[in-house]
Amino acid sequence: MKYPKIRELAEAIKAVVHGPYTSRFPKEAHVPHPNFRGQPKFDESKCVGCCGCEEICPVEAIAHRDVVDDAGPPRRLMIHYTDTCIFCGECEAACIADNEGIKLSTDWELSFFDRKQSYETIEKELVLCEICGDPIACKDHLLWISERIGELAYSNPTLYLARLRALGIADENIVSALKDDWRSDRVKILCARCRRETTLTTAD
Repeated sequence: MKYPKIRELAEAIKAVVHGPYTSRFPKEAHVPHPNFRGQPKFDESKCVGCCGCEEICPVEAIAHRDVVDDAGPPRRLMIHYTDTCIFCGECEAACIADNEGIKLSTDWELSFFDRKQSYETIEKELVLCEICGDPIACKDHLLWISERIGELAYSNPTLYLARLRALGIADENIVSALKDDWRSDRVKILCARCRRETTLTTAD
């Protein structure tokens, strides 16, 4: 018969007195270390919908879908697939909103019975081109750009008007108040293609 070693006896006695080394999961929730890299989560109040996290994700666990229909205002759905994510933290590192738009959490217990529950989404207001109707960017993204470039935003009608509308001081009749000779088609929120076309258009 092989007798236990003194070290093994000491560990057994310690486990009886102080409890086991392992956690009591799933009866008790496990509390991970603060440095543990858990599931990334969007912060809807800070995310600007720029899709930078989607571009940098190495496993394509982040996607977006632009919804433009008559059911409501145009919006961008930012989607994070938790069953694909490897919790690498690249999304947080690449976030332009001071790394606050999406952050790693300490949530690690992500088991589920229905795979339809394996994702999270947030909605951001989307700005459309006033000529072709194509999506330009999220409203918060345009405001983020205008704040970063300061006075230079006045040279871009799209940024300027987006900022004025966010402040609630934009005159919606500004286009109709201008004469054709004043190039009223320039004083609009436009995508890059329509902005280029209106710039190159010359009056006869």
